[in-house]
Amino acid sequence: GTGSLRVGAAFLQRHYSVKTILLPTPTWANHHNVFRDAGLERLPYRYYKASTRGLDYEGLIADLELAPEGAIVLLHACAHNPTGVDPTLEQWRGILAAVQKRRLLPFFDSAYQGFASGSLDEDAAAVRLFADAGIELLLAQSYSKNLGLYAERVGAFTYLGVDADTTKKVLSQCKRIARAIYSNPPVHGARIVAEVVGDEATFNEWRSEMEGMAGRIKGVRQELYDHLNRINPDKNWDFIINQIGMFSFTGLTPAQVENMTNKHQVYMTKDGRISMAGLNSARAEYLAKAIDDSVRNF
Repeated sequence: GTGSLRVGAAFLQRHYSVKTILLPTPTWANHHNVFRDAGLERLPYRYYKASTRGLDYEGLIADLELAPEGAIVLLHACAHNPTGVDPTLEQWRGILAAVQKRRLLPFFDSAYQGFASGSLDEDAAAVRLFADAGIELLLAQSYSKNLGLYAERVGAFTYLGVDADTTKKVLSQCKRIARAIYSNPPVHGARIVAEVVGDEATFNEWRSEMEGMAGRIKGVRQELYDHLNRINPDKNWDFIINQIGMFSFTGLTPAQVENMTNKHQVYMTKDGRISMAGLNSARAEYLAKAIDDSVRNF
């Protein structure tokens, strides 16, 4: 995923007319490193609303409609990192309309396909919506999570063009950029991916396993939500089950996070992001009590 983002960023800096990319607030921290080091100007657009722990849809649309015409816009395809907040399909249609209005170039980052909903198709819905609209787009994909290949550095960079001639030129330039960065990607992980997706029985087994993993994460989300509602019913905990994917943006303050770590030995980033993939049923109540203690006392 990082490699495909870097190749795409370098290509855009060299060959695209507008050297500005819009990044959601917040976004994966490494996005800033990748696009800054590629020489692109970074501008923020609103995404997360702290008061609701949900999507700031109105702010997002307003910022896109005020963006420089033709700018690049980075979009998380599913399971937004770090918030776990995704637009609905109807909201994606509104985002597409704003992108078309300002002639923005969408650059999708798809790091969690299949890990959000459990369905490869459902998690690709946003990308396919834009593709069906017939506009140019770029896509960076990672297989680290959905195929468990973290150490193998396996991903893909895709350019969807409006004509075959342009697509051939883009491919040629991206190969040139990749040659200078890492020459050739590791082949071992790529062959694993090819084996899994190239055999129908293995592919279906993989899909089933992803559905099971995503279902487990949804299950512990529900358990955490139920415990929190029982322990502290006066507070709205809906964001726990409304967010999706591996992470939850809890909205805990730095002081509350410090209490979680020092008193309860629960570790998370200082912005309150916690990995739901690391939670199990046996520890859901303990986590709920730790969150409640931190919220009440800090």
